[in-house]
Amino acid sequence: MSAPSAPLSLPAGHRVVVPAFAESPLEGVASATLEAMDAPDPSSLAPGDVIVAVKSAAVGWVDLLMTSGQYQHMARPPYTPGLESAGTIVWAGPDVTSASVGDDVIVDGFLAGPRSLGAYQRWGGFATYVVAPAHAAVPMPQTLTHDEAAALLGSYETAYHCLVTRGRVQAGETVLIHGASGATGLAAVQIAKLLGARVIATGRSEQKLAEVKREGADEVIVLRYENGELQPFRDAIKTLTNGRGVDVVYDGVGGDISLESLRCVRFGARFLIVGWASTPDVAKGKGERGAPRANHIPTNLVMMKSLDVLGCPTAISTAMDPSSRPPRMKQILAWANEGKLKPRVSHRFALAEFREAMTAKWNGEVLGGCVLHP
Repeated sequence: MSAPSAPLSLPAGHRVVVPAFAESPLEGVASATLEAMDAPDPSSLAPGDVIVAVKSAAVGWVDLLMTSGQYQHMARPPYTPGLESAGTIVWAGPDVTSASVGDDVIVDGFLAGPRSLGAYQRWGGFATYVVAPAHAAVPMPQTLTHDEAAALLGSYETAYHCLVTRGRVQAGETVLIHGASGATGLAAVQIAKLLGARVIATGRSEQKLAEVKREGADEVIVLRYENGELQPFRDAIKTLTNGRGVDVVYDGVGGDISLESLRCVRFGARFLIVGWASTPDVAKGKGERGAPRANHIPTNLVMMKSLDVLGCPTAISTAMDPSSRPPRMKQILAWANEGKLKPRVSHRFALAEFREAMTAKWNGEVLGGCVLHP
């Protein structure tokens, strides 16, 4: 490993800025601006810091929710979005021994960027550069491109926490995964298969589900709507499980899909609440708290089927119990380095096209991941 670099002069760049919380994510995207940014001044950084030139920044669902303060953690506006990014270290402080200039790294979104706490929160990935403490620079698996690496940690940590830590998925069990063409849904398909489970994946696009099947899903079900109402899929699930029902539901969608899913499970099944993408406005906009449009689950079905309904907030759980993260990270990075995990990235945009990228994510056009190239 080479010695830490000496201070150097870096060219200026650009960053996206959200000036204030909007009423809704789309209004937040519309209000965001692309601004020129000065390169970080090495002389003003801590000796244990690194500067990363961002090659790829993931555009996530959480990035959208945060623009209206409807995510559980709120960055302080004005802020730069981008929870996850990957790039190359272009400067390392004199105390840095774990990384060197030229290293390709993933910037750990728990330790730097808008979901982190403290001084590094302002360094979101929708920018030419980010500054992070050296321990937040995770060596990038050589099996991945920068685009794939930027889409790795958030989605796969979520899927792992839900399926393994909370869901206790075992080999031979059947897992029903909703929103399977999304970033966390597709990650859940891959991890469930690595655990030896049988996967039934759902979504609204037959074309996307064909790709999900290529990624490992055993069966896929296209969800149909008529006059705005979800058509029942219980019979299809029962047929695929010989009338038994599934062992685990991975629900990142919420709404009417959750209710129908409760009719598709075996006695004693586990129901994993991962998110509510179908109803993103359950909370008030502009960063106000409360959930005037919260989802509801029928307690009669929960009781009569003896279900374990498990909330799976990965970021909050990690903050409450930091010891849960190291084994999760170790396994995900090991699988990635072994070539067993590879994020799917369907959309790529230049940084100046951040609105188009975030809108594509919002509209469900993306299969797996979407990234910006600063």
